[in-house]
This record gives sequence, C-alpha cells and structure tokens, in this order.
Amino acid sequence: MQRLALRRGTVVAVDGARLTVDVDGAERPAVAYEELTGPNEVGDEVVVNVAARELALGSGGFDIVHVNLTRGLAGSGIEGAHVMKLNYTPLQHAVEPIEAEELELPVAKPVAVCFLHAQLPCVAWAARGRGRIGYVQTGGGALPGSHSRVVRELLERDLLAGHVCAGPAFGGEHDAITTVGGLHAGLTKLGWDAAITAPGPGILGSATALGHGGMEALDSAHAALALGCRTILVPRMSSGDARARHWGVSHHTRTVLDLVLKPVEVAAPGDEDLAGYTGSGLPATTMGRSAEEDPTFFMAGLAGGRVLAQAIG
Repeated sequence: MQRLALRRGTVVAVDGARLTVDVDGAERPAVAYEELTGPNEVGDEVVVNVAARELALGSGGFDIVHVNLTRGLAGSGIEGAHVMKLNYTPLQHAVEPIEAEELELPVAKPVAVCFLHAQLPCVAWAARGRGRIGYVQTGGGALPGSHSRVVRELLERDLLAGHVCAGPAFGGEHDAITTVGGLHAGLTKLGWDAAITAPGPGILGSATALGHGGMEALDSAHAALALGCRTILVPRMSSGDARARHWGVSHHTRTVLDLVLKPVEVAAPGDEDLAGYTGSGLPATTMGRSAEEDPTFFMAGLAGGRVLAQAIG
C-alpha cells in the first residue's frame, strides 16, 4: 500500500512560504520549504502531499509541497556537507552538524525542557534579560525549523540567542545529529548561558500514555542530566482543555516524571506576570484557546522561564 498521499497541482498564489495550489480544480492552501524545494512561483507545476489536510488534523490544515516539477530539480545541496538528515527518505539532504569535536563535561548550565512549542515563547519571555538563551528543536512536532513564526520573532527580538534543530528536525540556524549533541554545542561551542528544548509546532498524539510527541521531553531531560545541567521540567498544565487527561498536570508530564531516571526540577506556577506576557505581542493561544480561556497553561510556561532565569543567576 502506498503511504504517501501525493497529488499534482499548479501554484496560483505565493505569499512567502505560503502558497495556494490548484489541485483538480480546487484551490488549496499549501506550505513550501524552499530549503528543500527551491523557490516557487505562480504557474509552477508541483506535487503536494495532501495527507494531513485530508485527515483534517488540527495543526495540519494545509498541503505540503513535495517537489516543484518546474524549477525544483536542479538542487545540488550544501557544498561539503555529507551528514544526512531525514536519511533514507525521499527528503534526505546533507547538513553540516554543529556537534563539538570534544566532549566537555560537566556543562553545568540550566536547561528548560518543554512539552509543547507553545510553551517556548512563555519561557523565553519570562527569562528575558538574564543571558544568552538558545533553543534546541527536537522531534515530536513539526520538523522543519523554518515552520515556526514564533522562533523567527524570538530571534528578532533577542529573546533567543540561537536555534539548533536536533535529531529529525532540520533547517534551523544550525543542525545537530542528536539532542544531546545540540545541547552540548549550544551551551559550549555557541556560548549560550542556558537552553530551552521543545518540539516544533503541533504535536504527535494517539491519546495513549507513551504514544505522543511529549515523550521527547523524557529524552531531552536525560540529555540535559547526562551533560551535568540543572534540568528544569516545564509542566504541561491546563485549566481549559476539553480532554480530562490534560486537566491540572497533564498525563504527558506525569508520565515523564514516572519514567525519568534522575530527579529533575519541576517549575510550579505561582505569581507569574500573565498580563505582561499577553501584552508582549507574543503568541497567547494554545490549540485554539486563549490565555483567558486557559490561564494555567501559560502560567506554567512563565514559571519555567522564571525558574530558568533564577538558575542562570
């Protein structure tokens, strides 16, 4: 059975990475990652992956350009790069990994571990002004580093000092083969004072104890602990999610705490500046819920940033 749901279409509108593609007479929203497909223009013939849109996934309401048949077949890759990302898939491409040549231990710098991408701006904003804080993007959500608008904004506002895509994630300012390698390189080679790990936008999930992208937090916590870092878990919490398993402290967080092999610090929300955050202009929604509808989610993220700032000193 062919697992890829691919369709041929024609680009009818271009707005940066956002396209409108005519597929069988219907105009459909699509996203193109130019680092993979090359530039796209109106009139180009493209092949799009329609799987997520056809399934009506909450974070996948668009098609993905798989290949541009008009102008995307002349790519040559990064000169000198030889380490593959998305290896042995139709989208494999070579990168220059950021991992440091020598293993310096202990790193002894703080790492905040998030479960969802929506926690990232909360942590970064609450820890602002306390040093150079970088972001290591893991698996568990969207893999392209260029997909997140909030990362671009955090970098532009100097709320993040850098962006490393680790494991299957790709296309940040730097690429790392592993999460532990990305953390180590950021905290040593790139000179970060602290790091935040989180998946990209969206999250994989099957409503089971272990089958969700939040389990990336377990691997990230173990990576930080192995490097000798003060490891701060930013709990996924909610007071507005319709699903009981996420009320209070989410089952994602409880499961990671049950399985983590060494103690970690959990950032408990207290008197956080939620009004200041919502007035900052940074994203203040999670899965369609505003900060007013789900204040606990954002308070937990802000608590993570407060504890991270205190750990930087």
